[in-house]
Formats: sequence, structure tokens, C-alpha cells
Amino acid sequence: MSTHDFIAIGLGPYNLGLACLTEPLGELDGLFLESKPEFDWHPGMLLDFATLQTPFMADLVTLADPTSPYSFLNYLKESGRLYSFYIREIFYPVRSEYNDYCRWAAAKLKNVRFGHEVTSVEYDEAEGLYTVHSTVAGTGETVHHRARHLVLGTGTPPFVPEACEGLGGDLIHNSGYLDAKANLQTKDSITVVGSGQSAAEIYYDLLDGTDTHGYRLNWVTRSPRFFPLEYTKLTLEMTSPEYVDYFHALPEDTRYRLETEQKGLFKGIDAELINNIYDLLYQKSLRGPVATRLLTNTALNTASYDEESGTYTLGLHHAEQERDFTLSTQGLVLATGYRYRVPAFLEPVHDRIRWDRHGRFDVARNYSIDTTGRGIFLQNAATHAHSVTSPDLGMGPYRNSWILRELLGRDVYPIEKSIAFQEFGAPQGGLA
Repeated sequence: MSTHDFIAIGLGPYNLGLACLTEPLGELDGLFLESKPEFDWHPGMLLDFATLQTPFMADLVTLADPTSPYSFLNYLKESGRLYSFYIREIFYPVRSEYNDYCRWAAAKLKNVRFGHEVTSVEYDEAEGLYTVHSTVAGTGETVHHRARHLVLGTGTPPFVPEACEGLGGDLIHNSGYLDAKANLQTKDSITVVGSGQSAAEIYYDLLDGTDTHGYRLNWVTRSPRFFPLEYTKLTLEMTSPEYVDYFHALPEDTRYRLETEQKGLFKGIDAELINNIYDLLYQKSLRGPVATRLLTNTALNTASYDEESGTYTLGLHHAEQERDFTLSTQGLVLATGYRYRVPAFLEPVHDRIRWDRHGRFDVARNYSIDTTGRGIFLQNAATHAHSVTSPDLGMGPYRNSWILRELLGRDVYPIEKSIAFQEFGAPQGGLA
């Protein structure tokens, strides 16, 4: 059994970016394991009109290595679309295009193994090595790989509210929207529950078909309003090395409070989409009342399903009026986001991992989570320790540059330390 410098588990955009940045480094041997048969990034939400909320420079590699052959611009060149993208003059790639770009990059890599589901990880104290056990899809074969380090990039699974767990019927999470869309549009009524970009995209997509299919459409959000994603330039400086330094050094309870308060900085709705929804509502209203309701300040507390009528009854609560009411719907879409779960395969090395007082990973400034401080590294899943930079695609190359420095003991891709105009903490001493 060969020994690798590191094994990366999971192949979302962050570990895929790490694979691209590792590929030209002859002195580093990394292996990337992914349970899916191929790369596919949120396939259920690849709507024709949907774009990324980050510019094309926030690709897999550019902000670490602008000369990399794995850049989005090189993908466009090889695809024969570079001039078309230039003429388009929109910085934000179409989401399906970004997915295709990632698939293009993954196909070029030799150190990626698809269809390998990791089942457990063990550590050999004497040899100082991790052994990763995985099952190969199709054959059921169990394979074993060893490495000195691990990088976790297993992503965040869909979150279903407690009220809807095991409810029955054909409710869907937004992650499966496209496959379920045709069936949804045969129903008399559809309700979308959620506050963020995915909820808005699905509502807009379904709103367009209300006249053709004749269904009633509801959008329920517990947010007090339809919050736009805050994307001003000084706010974007919060995705900077200085802000990570500042945030990570704050007391744990302060970081957890800020994690809740800052959700609008990365879970808000694109302002243009909000305006497009309004414009479509206005356009439809010219022909008479629109068969839709938009309910803000409204939390989903209970839910039941009647199999005979195929109807869900949602128990809702209006926060500001403190009033309970119900809503009946045949179609139910839970655009309720994703929530990280600690992978079960880590259980054998639980004691080698640092945990904070809230029971989550105690993520160090260098993105490590193990007791040695350089054995296991974490991609994403650290808004409680690294703020809004954790899920930001543009910070992926920065994080990967840091991880590579930890693995090699030297800077491979120079890591920026100071890019912000503003100061996030109080200065030492007085100001002149």
C-alpha cells in the first residue's frame, strides 16, 4: 500500500481547486476521493438563468495562480467561447457553465478517484499515518489508502426542517428541484419555503409558469423582508486575510453571535433577481390578480400530509404579530439550505480532532482541526471560526494556498496578508 502526502476526501469546488493547484507540484503527492461517479455541482439548481454570485476570477485557481492552465478563462478559450464571454460583459458565469468548467478541470486530473465512498479513517500512532478505507461503487470492493495528512471537503448535505422530517408525499428539497419541476407544475398549488437565493430562483422560475399551468404559488419566508445579498466593495473587504485574522481571534461566543448576524452577507438574494421577480409580478398583474402570495416574517412550525388528497397543511407563525395560521398546498419545496454534519467516517479518529464548546470543529487559523495543528485540514464548514470567508468561492484559492504551505513548509503560491483599506479591530494605543 503506497503512502501519499495527503488524501483529500470529497470533491466539491474547494478540493477540486486544491487538486488543480497540486497537479504541477512534483514534490507533493495527493489523492482525491469522491463518492459520486462524476463531478456535478448542485445539478438540481442549474437553472438556465441562474448565475454565480461571485465573478469569474473566483474560479478554482486564479486568485492563487493566475497563470494556471486550470483557470476559467483557459476553459473558455479551449471551449471556443472566450470572445463571446468578453462581448457578454457580465462578470458572473452562468451556473451551469461553472459546473461544466469544473467538470472540464476534473477530467484533466490524474489524481482524482470518483466512485470511492470513504467508510472510515484510522490513525497509526507508530507510523504517523492515516489509513482511509473506501468502497468502490459498482464492484463493492474495499480499498485502503494511507497518507500523512487529510483534507476534508465533504460539503454540506441538504437540511430538512424538523417539522418535515419523514412527512411523506412528494415534497422536495431545492437540491432536487429540476428533476421534480414537471411533476410540481401538475399540482393545483405549490409553496416554496425559504429565505435565500435558491428560494428566490425557484419562486421566479415557477412564477413564470403560473398562467400556463394554472397553479397557485406561495413563498413563505421567516425573514422580515426579502434581503438582498450585500455586495458593496467595502463589505467585500470582509472576505480578506485581515478580516479572517480579526474574526478568528475573537472570543468563541462573539464569533458564534456574528455567525448568525452575518448570514445576509452570503445567504442573501441577488438584488437583480429581486427586481426581476417584482417586474414579472407587475407584468402579470396587468392581466388581473396574480395567483400568488408572498409571506414574510413567517416561520414553519408544524406540517402534516394527507395522503388521500395529496395535500400538505403547514402550521405557520407570524413573528411580529405573534399569530398562528395554516396554509394548505399540494406541492412543497423546501429551499431551506444546507447544514454541515460531521462525517461518520471520522469516528475512529474523534479523539485526534479539536472540538469547541459548541461541539463543532475547533478550526485553527491555518484551517487545521486536529490536535497536532497540521494533520487534518478543513474546507468550508467553518463560518463559526473563519467568518463569511468560509463558503466564499473567491477565498477557496487563498485557503488552498495556506494548506499547501502547511503541507510543504514553504510558500508555493504567495499568500496575501494585507489587502483591505479598512481596519477591523481597535488600534493599539491612541490615534494621532
